[in-house]
Amino acid sequence: MAGRFDPRQLLTRLAGSATPIIAGGAVLGGGYYAATNMVYTVEAGHIAVKYNRMSGVGDTTYREGVHLRLPWFERAIVFDVRARPHTMTSLTGSKDLQMVNISLRALCKPDTGNLPAIYRTLGLDYDEKVLPSIVNEVLKSVVAQYNASQLIVQRELVSRTIRHHLTERAKDFHILLDDVAITHLSFSPEYEKAVESKQVAQQQAERARYLVLTAQEEKKKTIIHAEGEMASAKMIGAAIQQNPGFIELRKISVAKEIASLLSRSSNRMVLDSSSLLMNLVGENDKAKLEAAAAAQNKK
Repeated sequence: MAGRFDPRQLLTRLAGSATPIIAGGAVLGGGYYAATNMVYTVEAGHIAVKYNRMSGVGDTTYREGVHLRLPWFERAIVFDVRARPHTMTSLTGSKDLQMVNISLRALCKPDTGNLPAIYRTLGLDYDEKVLPSIVNEVLKSVVAQYNASQLIVQRELVSRTIRHHLTERAKDFHILLDDVAITHLSFSPEYEKAVESKQVAQQQAERARYLVLTAQEEKKKTIIHAEGEMASAKMIGAAIQQNPGFIELRKISVAKEIASLLSRSSNRMVLDSSSLLMNLVGENDKAKLEAAAAAQNKK
């Protein structure tokens, strides 16, 4: 019948009219996918390598900037080639069997000439896989060569030795180390207490040595002073024997000193000449004065 509805004809017509629309949508979708995945950007401080689904990781590296790739067939692998800090701690033993807790800080970065090899063998987290093991290995081997006291006194030498060995060891994995430094070094509480006691004992010994030297110097000073007094007494005795007037000169000198002291004093007192050591008349002179006074009285 002419007016009968035929669904197959309707579907055929719809399919025929929708085919160009679907094809156009597919082309637009494919173009958008290609446009968004064909270009990639490498930021500053990064270097990229390409992974191809057919040939694997390529040997060519791409520095910062905009680069092209084949969508779906190629994938960019971006490495951060800036130096990054890593701090690791290791508990090891010294040459004299003391336990040492040592912390090490290292600045590491990948060797830009071997990025494809690093990705093939280690991946992007190469530092997390390699550094903990080689740092522990190097620290244990180097610290075992020194006594606990040498680790403190020769810390700079120990740090240089660790850096040399660790740098050589990291090169096996194409990792470069810009700086290696010991940030913390500690020992067991028992050893630290023993070191502190030793330091206290040394300080006490130094103080005792100082006291002994001081006593010896005081003894020498006393002996020299006594010898000086003895020599002075001998000289005074010789002067008195040679010139009896020397005693009178000494009396005058002492009297002048006493008078000078009393003149500066705010107190006022009355003393006789004998108390002030100012009786400058000797016994002979006193007898002569008494005889002269008696003769005068007779006249």
